[in-house]
Amino acid sequence: MTPADRTTLVKRIASDIGFDRVGITRAEPLPRADYVGAWLDAGHAGQMHYLERPERTDPRRLLDNARSIIALAANYHQPLPPVDAGAEPVGRVAMYAWGEDYHDVLKQKLRHLIDRMREAVNTPFEARPCVDTAPVIERELAAAAGLGWIGKNTLVLHQDLGSYFFLAEVVTTLDLVPDVPAVDHCGSCRRCLDACPTDAFPKPYTMDASRCISYLTIEHREAIPMPLRPRMGDWVFGCDVCQEVCPYNRDAPETTEPRFTAIPERPRPSLRRLLDPDDDHTQAVRRRGAARRAKPNMLRRNAAVALGNQHHADAADVLRKTATAAEPLAAEHAAWALDQLTV
Repeated sequence: MTPADRTTLVKRIASDIGFDRVGITRAEPLPRADYVGAWLDAGHAGQMHYLERPERTDPRRLLDNARSIIALAANYHQPLPPVDAGAEPVGRVAMYAWGEDYHDVLKQKLRHLIDRMREAVNTPFEARPCVDTAPVIERELAAAAGLGWIGKNTLVLHQDLGSYFFLAEVVTTLDLVPDVPAVDHCGSCRRCLDACPTDAFPKPYTMDASRCISYLTIEHREAIPMPLRPRMGDWVFGCDVCQEVCPYNRDAPETTEPRFTAIPERPRPSLRRLLDPDDDHTQAVRRRGAARRAKPNMLRRNAAVALGNQHHADAADVLRKTATAAEPLAAEHAAWALDQLTV
């Protein structure tokens, strides 16, 4: 079996398993390693010090004798749920966290892919499955493998699939035929840059994560900087603004993976109930989902900011109760939100 034959076989198996796109790149140092280093040196990673691990820029460190990387995309795009204007105040959760935890879903798919490859390929090989918890820079690998180009909002974009898709990889010792990197189709468009509420893009193709709402609601474990709080709107976990305005997402197909579809209460969780530490609503949002990444006290912090930004006067009681609670992180932000109700 030639490398071309193996490549065709691997791509067919990946498609059968349910991956929406698959591409191949060489297991070699990232061509944009200097850009990654400069980005880290500029402090754009915020508190995400794990991004500094050296193996992120050289995937060969992940597996001895690695030769190829299979890059995969799994679509999670789905319709936005309707919002009842007269209902109680709710927050917003990024679409990728609406369903089951994608880490679990993708890892299962990757294990299945590797098992099927071992059955079909007549060459012994080693393989390591990777999702974003592994020390890889997925966007760089996806772009090198032709899954799409890295857009001005630093997400991988595909002309047909848009950007609402998860990435995963298999690093392998198999010799496979690499794909050609995709061409950048952003052109003069800057809708994502102009729409960002917190001005997280100092220039096109560069994100200052320390200003990004996704970072602030998920990775930032401390108090949210005061100037950024009014700009965070009603987001309590992640942010989709730069994707919502992207023209390539206008006609993006819907996911066919049922485990990614929205679980009730996740897309628009109740802010009052998130603030109540005795309410099981927080666990419903986090249970077996990507929102587990944010600790319960962080979700209460985020909910307090969202309530303050919505200026719901009838939320004063729950904010006052939170502001006097023993938990300092949520209490401090609830006190700030109370002040916003009088502005």
